[in-house]
Amino acid sequence: MTIPNETPKKTQVAIIGGGVAGLMLSQLLHVEGISCVILERQTRAYTEGRIRAGVLEFGTVNLLRRVGVSERMDKQGLRHEGFALMDDGESLRICLHDLVDTDVMIYGQTEITIDLMDACEARGTPLVFEARDVVLHDFDGDAPYVAYMKDGVTHRLDCDFIAGCDGAHGVSRATLPDAAAHAVEKVYPFGWLGILSDVPPMDHELIYSNHERGFALASQRSLTRSRYYIQCDVTEKIEDWSDDRIWDELEIRLGDTTAHRITRGPSLEKSIAPLRSYVCEKMQHGRLFIAGDAAHIVPPTGAKGLNLAASDVSYLADALIAHYKGADESGLNGYTDRALNRIWKAERFSWAMTQLTHRFPNMTTFDRKMQKADLSYIRASEAAQKAIAENYIGLPY
Repeated sequence: MTIPNETPKKTQVAIIGGGVAGLMLSQLLHVEGISCVILERQTRAYTEGRIRAGVLEFGTVNLLRRVGVSERMDKQGLRHEGFALMDDGESLRICLHDLVDTDVMIYGQTEITIDLMDACEARGTPLVFEARDVVLHDFDGDAPYVAYMKDGVTHRLDCDFIAGCDGAHGVSRATLPDAAAHAVEKVYPFGWLGILSDVPPMDHELIYSNHERGFALASQRSLTRSRYYIQCDVTEKIEDWSDDRIWDELEIRLGDTTAHRITRGPSLEKSIAPLRSYVCEKMQHGRLFIAGDAAHIVPPTGAKGLNLAASDVSYLADALIAHYKGADESGLNGYTDRALNRIWKAERFSWAMTQLTHRFPNMTTFDRKMQKADLSYIRASEAAQKAIAENYIGLPY
């Protein structure tokens, strides 16, 4: 069954973007009786099929449970009580459950998207796919509206607020006045080459490996589907990397031992993604608000991208609910400051994990000694391990 494309001419919140951020915001609003319409530029099949993150903080897990979209996650998701930091073959396990008495959930973003879309359909939330040429109007005033093309016809959607959840290249951030002037960015001199394959994971937990040939990560989406990454130069071309070449490199960087043995298989997906840190410190203007990747990008090393989107929309939902239920504008006025407080802490953790686990171009002996000293300190200090664990499982909302 497909989600109907009929759209009311008036809604309370127009949500731009049908990824996890937009879908989750719609569910948070729906349970409070606040109407919304989601406009998504891509098809449903494309949106559901995008390969993204898979490590969920406890806050994201609880948010999915709060909106009643957790049944499959609770049945199929994998609880991880720790992860390993490996440096030139020497491993240190960060015991999340022992250190902070909670854990993370492994459940793919693709599956979350499917679950949230199914919930939209069941609850009757309008979700318009292939909404093209979206233009945001009059968000400086009290009567904003969104114009878009669907099947060659121009549509107008009047609303009270516009929530831009359409990613780094979407119209929302591009339309936000002076957004570029409030941008803070760091570009890293390497990328991640990822491979997804239907093979058993090499270990029951994630392994972050710092090797002389570069970083590698062994992760998973299920007990039968593995996701691996290797650090590569940003100029690399994916067509130059055969499956065998990727598996060979992973075995070198992760170690093909009896305890941790890689199972090879054909790739379901391969891609190269550059790494960068980016924050737009202006997340609202008038009645336009941005959330998720529209507002920030983090290196995937800290597993924070999807989870930051979840906290953003949680804050935005709280603010909108307070507006409609109690005429309280403080949440809307303070949305940016509240979100940025958590965003910058996640950026710091992702940056620190990237610094600890990657070999940087032109790295000096001193730089490498600092990496080794950091890991030695972490190994000897329960307080340092606890700090890593607190950040990994997610800081409180």
